[in-house]
Amino acid sequence: MWSGEYWADKHGVRLYVYRKRAVAPAPGERTLPVLFLVHGSSASGRSSFDLRVPGRADYSLMDHFAGLGCDVWTMDHEGYGRSQKTDSNSDIASGAADLRAAMEVVRRETGQSRFAFYGSSSGALRAALFAQEHPQHVERLMLSALVYTGEGSPTLAKRREKIEEYRANSRRKVDRAFFHGMFTRDRPGTSERVVAEALADAELALADSVPTGTYLDMCANLPVIDPAGITCPVLIIRGEYDGIATEADLLDFFGRLPNKDKQFVFLSGMAHSATLGVNRHKFWHAMQAFLSLPANRELEQVRSAA
Repeated sequence: MWSGEYWADKHGVRLYVYRKRAVAPAPGERTLPVLFLVHGSSASGRSSFDLRVPGRADYSLMDHFAGLGCDVWTMDHEGYGRSQKTDSNSDIASGAADLRAAMEVVRRETGQSRFAFYGSSSGALRAALFAQEHPQHVERLMLSALVYTGEGSPTLAKRREKIEEYRANSRRKVDRAFFHGMFTRDRPGTSERVVAEALADAELALADSVPTGTYLDMCANLPVIDPAGITCPVLIIRGEYDGIATEADLLDFFGRLPNKDKQFVFLSGMAHSATLGVNRHKFWHAMQAFLSLPANRELEQVRSAA
């Protein structure tokens, strides 16, 4: 695999952008479909989507889709990973602004202006808000571990016990036990312990804290997106044991999406961190199937006429 590193600028804030492809880009090459991956509240882009797990060879979502012929990108949002650490709590709106800055880099390097996006957890909210605000750049949108209103969520009920702490501080501490808890809080056995160790190693080498803004938004400010404003085709993947949202909450969101090219996929044996779970290949299959869905030719004709 070929990889490249870039920097985006968001009003003076430096944001790390990372890219993987099967081979290096070359002048005059065939245009590859772009897939942009958006990370969640507690781990940066490369750790979330290109994790190196000792003794395992197939935990990289980026490698998988690059191998299928995609030009795969991700980024570290403000305050995460390799990106600049600031006083911002990096809330959902800030994350959408990060994506807008990163798109300048992707457009420059690929010559394209419309992309497929995937986001998980608060990354799903970031990607959905970006799609709502910038529909001209989003060809398809895939969301997992999504929450809409938060009603009935056991995970958010637990987090609200620390809501005043999130309001008072722009960052929260993370440690090895926290990263293990990401994989066990919903359903032990849906992931391998070695994966939690690898994620902790990768993240703690970069920082021992992460921003609080997405936690605060999910605890106090939902809904932060309007499904009626998302006009592209949408895939929602719901893991069987994910505690961030109820099925009723997600089906309500799904029903409000206006584009009829939409899919709601339930997958068994998966919890919140599904792309790093033991059943991740089922998840990847659902993404791949949605990406290969033929486009609406009627809509393409309308765009061409415009």
